[in-house]
Amino acid sequence: MKSKIEILIVDDHKMFLEGLSSILSSEEHIHVAAILTEGREALAYLDRHHVDLVMTDISMPIMDGVELNAALKKHPVCPKTLVVSTESNPPTIQKLIKGGADGYLLKNAEKKELLTAIERIAEGGKYFSKEVQDKYTESLFATVPKVNVHAELSKREKEILSLIVEEYTAHEIAEKLFISQHTVNTHRKNLLSKLGVKNTAGLVKHTIINGLLK
Repeated sequence: MKSKIEILIVDDHKMFLEGLSSILSSEEHIHVAAILTEGREALAYLDRHHVDLVMTDISMPIMDGVELNAALKKHPVCPKTLVVSTESNPPTIQKLIKGGADGYLLKNAEKKELLTAIERIAEGGKYFSKEVQDKYTESLFATVPKVNVHAELSKREKEILSLIVEEYTAHEIAEKLFISQHTVNTHRKNLLSKLGVKNTAGLVKHTIINGLLK
């Protein structure tokens, strides 16, 4: 038999809370320890009680979900956190991921997905819905500037860029092209400068987005 998952819910939307309570009350291995409507109440509750998971919305008075998640991760109890919200804007998703949130679902998620997320997080995993993942991925690529059409790449630069994308090291590229490793590093620096990126990951993203090797 599964051990009970103790959950604290923080949300000020009454209709959503009623529906959520109904869903979770039918699950024998899940126990809703408390339902609160404000972030500071949640932090005070955790000073006196243990829970495995805190489910929180984003939009709340005084302390929003992003701030609450950050505070929870600094709290001595440091519970797992699952954000359940109607919001799916990339900047918010980025802040929550960087803040250590363990999961993010939209409020229109099916019961099965909600329970999967709770169980996976309680077991030590992460769960971000496909829509949230897609929004986050799009935002990452959107931050990469479009290639300067005037920054023409030489044949040798394209050769080296192709090998970088294929995950060859500088040493391996040097051996494959019969040039020195110093020359490879010089070409790599030139590529970074021409394409306006900071590192190898940026080179790869830029290459894929702009189809530089087609």
